Amino acid sequence: MSKSGRPDQPNAAERFNEERATYAVKAGQPDLGAGVAAIREVLATLKPKPGVYRMLDARGDVLYVGKARVLRNRVANYTQVERLPLRLKRMVAQTRSMVIVTTNSEAEALLLEAQLIKRFRPAFNVLLRDDKSFPFILLRADHAYPRITKHRGARKAKGYYYGPFASAGSVNTTINALQKLFLLRSCTDSFFSRRDRPCLLYQIKRCSAPCVGRIDEPGYAELVGEAKDFLGGRSSAVQKKIEAQMAEAAEALDFERAAMLRDRLRAATFIQGSQAVNAEGVGNADVFAIASRNGQFGVQAFFIRGGQNWGHRAFFPSHTDGLDEAEVLTAFLAQFYEEVPPPRLVLVDRALPEGDLLAEALAGPAGGKVEISVPQRGDRRRLMEQASRNAIEALERRQAESGAKARIWREMTEFFELGEEPQRVEVYDNSHVQGAHALGAMVVAGPEGFIKGQYRKWNIKQAQSNDDFGMMREVFTRRFARAAEEDPDRDGGMWPDLVLIDGGKGQMSAARDTLEEMGIEHVPLIAIAKGPHHGRDGREVFHFPDGRERMLPINSPLLFHLQRLRDEVHRFAIGAHREKRSRAISASPLDEIPGIGPARKRALLLHFGTASKVRAAALEDLQRAPGVSAAVAQAVYDFYHPGG
Repeated sequence: MSKSGRPDQPNAAERFNEERATYAVKAGQPDLGAGVAAIREVLATLKPKPGVYRMLDARGDVLYVGKARVLRNRVANYTQVERLPLRLKRMVAQTRSMVIVTTNSEAEALLLEAQLIKRFRPAFNVLLRDDKSFPFILLRADHAYPRITKHRGARKAKGYYYGPFASAGSVNTTINALQKLFLLRSCTDSFFSRRDRPCLLYQIKRCSAPCVGRIDEPGYAELVGEAKDFLGGRSSAVQKKIEAQMAEAAEALDFERAAMLRDRLRAATFIQGSQAVNAEGVGNADVFAIASRNGQFGVQAFFIRGGQNWGHRAFFPSHTDGLDEAEVLTAFLAQFYEEVPPPRLVLVDRALPEGDLLAEALAGPAGGKVEISVPQRGDRRRLMEQASRNAIEALERRQAESGAKARIWREMTEFFELGEEPQRVEVYDNSHVQGAHALGAMVVAGPEGFIKGQYRKWNIKQAQSNDDFGMMREVFTRRFARAAEEDPDRDGGMWPDLVLIDGGKGQMSAARDTLEEMGIEHVPLIAIAKGPHHGRDGREVFHFPDGRERMLPINSPLLFHLQRLRDEVHRFAIGAHREKRSRAISASPLDEIPGIGPARKRALLLHFGTASKVRAAALEDLQRAPGVSAAVAQAVYDFYHPGG
């Protein structure tokens, strides 16, 4: 048996497939032969340099991204098809061209490979499914009274970043406790500058109210320094200091201050108690353990900073056929650290085939040498054992959930009378308030769950905003016209296998007639409407294109799943509508003036008070406004007085 738990020797089916692929090579199968020819054409121009290569199919889509210390040698291996496993033979058979990028070193090639995999998500690379960015705590450094806030994305703001945290929930909990502990402000700079009395956070003892002078700059700077020490791993020293201050206040009979310090001390204890899970003596490190079962892999990650566990998350890489745990974990780490800054210490549960190369590649982003090691004893070993247990349990839970999802997916296929199990389900809804700010929304789901990167929304442009049927027709026209133009052969993943519409017979008729008018066939449509008691009993009526209506039992797992799909499109549509409405509320008539930026608009509004007064102002008055040049004043005046 291999370390992955799979037999070292292929089973009968695998041997048959291997022999069939090998026979196809010898027989000169066109696809495989064309792939080898395309690779050999590129091979003739390659030099013995490090770099990254991309294999492309006939449409130009990326099949695979790889890196090599010597490009010529690595690419030449793909022409020896008899030595390739079946997975790579299929890849070579689809290859029609290659893109080569040389680099200065193999470590640089490794980083570029991770970037390209994340960008193109090739079908033959191990993929990190959960590609959401990780949240950090940001302590700003661009203000006399720095604010503390949650941060995602690029690190453009000047300040100190602490993380990553495993989830937004763990960040929010920690920030709430840090506010109680250090009384740092979390408000925006504009909110801070407008205050003339303390806000509610001061009243509930979560802010020291620097906005109205309740604390001076040196005093606030001391709190900021304590927060840096605490987040940087020197929490014990901070606690001892607060304990000493509390004792001094009690001796001086300043019981109000002593109570405030007691509450701060409790907040510190809460943070440590909720995060310090077997992480003592580890310092700053990321911990990874991998488990495999029935051909699936699960990776458990712990994020340790300053001896505190800042959360953990399980990942389930895809496209892992034919690979063992060490290969999957290596590919996973390269992609994981493509955006997340690595610590100086990375603990793994097994030796990695390219561990030294990965450590060399991560040294640049980490700002110094990175150690990747397998702990053998002590606190680190106990932490790794805990991570390994979590990896196994997370994978077992996912497989159990996947089994339940698979049953629901099969039931859905049968209930809606589909030819095969759908891989892409689209759910549609419209949102408006008395016809205002109308938009259409679509969410997408697959067997693995919601595919949020595929969500779409459309501003209603042609239909009457209070005409639900007209809005549905417009949304379907725009959605499927684009699909027909960009993916006419329906092999690019843009076409749904099932469409669910939030609505009844009218919405179904609008969608069905729209597709018929466009000449689009074979798109299964189902409309979901409230039951006979308007949904109060949890029933739903499912309308079929031919006019039939069907219902599911109240306790049906499939009914719950379909309601969840419908609720998700509700959530997305309502959120998009609120965002659109908020933008409309905050819009200014000055936004319509071409060439006038935010700073000039602000200057005009501060000087005149309202947009209507700007419209009524004479040219001389506009020229006297602070920060407004003669040219800008003329542009504003001409906009409102085109005939003058």
